[in-house]
Amino acid sequence: MIASVVMTTRSRSWNNPNDLDLQTKMELTLAHSPDADDAFMFYALATGKVNPGTYHFSHFLADIETLNRAAAEGRYDVTALSVFGYAFVADKYVLLESGGSIGDGYGPIVVGRDQLLCEDLRIRPIAVPGTRTTAFLALSLWLGSAPNYIEVPFDRILEAVRQGQWAGQPVDAGLIIHEGQLSYEDEGLLALVDLGNWWKKQTGLPLPLGVNAIRRSLGPRVHADVAELLRQSVLYAREHPEEALSYAAQFGRGLSRERLRRFVDMYVNDSTVRIPPEARKAIELLLSEAAKARLIEQLVQPEFAQGS
Repeated sequence: MIASVVMTTRSRSWNNPNDLDLQTKMELTLAHSPDADDAFMFYALATGKVNPGTYHFSHFLADIETLNRAAAEGRYDVTALSVFGYAFVADKYVLLESGGSIGDGYGPIVVGRDQLLCEDLRIRPIAVPGTRTTAFLALSLWLGSAPNYIEVPFDRILEAVRQGQWAGQPVDAGLIIHEGQLSYEDEGLLALVDLGNWWKKQTGLPLPLGVNAIRRSLGPRVHADVAELLRQSVLYAREHPEEALSYAAQFGRGLSRERLRRFVDMYVNDSTVRIPPEARKAIELLLSEAAKARLIEQLVQPEFAQGS
């Protein structure tokens, strides 16, 4: 897994030179993945383009499965999570309406060296980026059972599939998230199923993949303030796309500017500003299906922070 990286943001807003001294600010830890779409949406908050007011954020970067696991310990005040990952920490966190990554008719892709059918993939070893990712949940629902899987860091899955092994274990297919959805063909691999497209055909709903959550114990006022700051950060990036893209490029793992823009547009859109009703319904359905499939111990109802 990618090691956690910390970036402490101490810059004041250029628009407010009389901002409060840092000693008077409430310190909050904010964790998200080192990916271009997250970097794009958090750009303004990380660089002081949005005035944090009475808050000071320390930004921690780690892959999404690491964040899913860290949330079980309540490690961060505000954190990105997989929708499936939220099911395991709903007692500690509530969801924020802004900052979601939602695929409407597209999403994680299962890739392989050769064409394989669903019945083949029920028994073949599949490299996955983590068992609490929404991608893993969607794959399990598509297969009708938990897959025969091996966990591989998300940015090494294409390599593992191409080579046919990881750490000495065979790999016949891989579950691709993030920018790998745009680059798998460069590795000579084939798309076996787009799980976002499958989900849309099955349910008529988008596939919510990632969400942002805040610790319950911080209380409604902090919940509402942080939700608004995150919303402002997303809006700023969308209103200043070229500068936000330039910042996000450092997290693009070699994506061309054209592909970077395409990837960001896929997962930073109107639904990122505020999760729409159909995506909320999809979150409820995903968690319900997870409970029916006994992938979680009991049904979890998603709860959003008040004022978010």
